[in-house]
Amino acid sequence: MKKIVHQRKKCTGCGSCVMACPEFFIMDKDGLATLKNSMEVGENFELVVENEKCAKDAAFMCPVKIIKVEETD
Repeated sequence: MKKIVHQRKKCTGCGSCVMACPEFFIMDKDGLATLKNSMEVGENFELVVENEKCAKDAAFMCPVKIIKVEETD
């Protein structure tokens, strides 16, 4: 299993994550990207998935590097 971590408060609203991975990211009404179906954990939003698919592409494309894909325990 993998965990996608999104530091939404640091988002600049460029939309690169949405273009790279619309399966997991959308642009919200406030102009910032949102990790779909995620849970707020402290300052971040997290989503556990079986297959990270395009999330690594979103992390790579993010100009402010606020998306991480991690192994879960």
